[in-house]
Amino acid sequence: MNDQVVLVTENDEAIGLMPKLEAHEKGVLHRAFSVFIFNTKNEMLLQRRAFGKYHSEGLWSNTCCSHPLPGEPVHDGAVRRLREEMGIEADLEFLYTFQYRADLENGLTENELDHVFYGVTDAVPAIDPAEASDYKYLTVNEIEADIAQNPHAYTEWFKICMPVIARRIGH
Repeated sequence: MNDQVVLVTENDEAIGLMPKLEAHEKGVLHRAFSVFIFNTKNEMLLQRRAFGKYHSEGLWSNTCCSHPLPGEPVHDGAVRRLREEMGIEADLEFLYTFQYRADLENGLTENELDHVFYGVTDAVPAIDPAEASDYKYLTVNEIEADIAQNPHAYTEWFKICMPVIARRIGH
């Protein structure tokens, strides 16, 4: 939890560093990334965030999400965390960046400039139990139907990204 996040302007200009927890306590805008992995059957790989995470524990989300290290290119951070969290490697394509703010439990706030990446692989995940408690593959239609029925089972950023991802990759 002492990891530093990169504070940014709305134009993604780095303006400083702050401990990750403090950034979420203060709701300060910082750089992040989200990775969406599909298999060759056009199913998205979802992860269930580990219980014990400092926020959004036990919720379903995209394949991987985190923050780049200070001085680390965002793409490199996405590749690194995909390997660390899910035990897989894939060629990642940058799709888009968006900013969002969401109030979370425990008085925490997500205020992120999120860089979204997409990749395809049939590699079998080997999840890090400190990061993810489970994973599953679902089609976009299955995910959209489940979010409609169980919105509280999914992370806030995933619910924002999901419709855009579905349109961008033609699902």
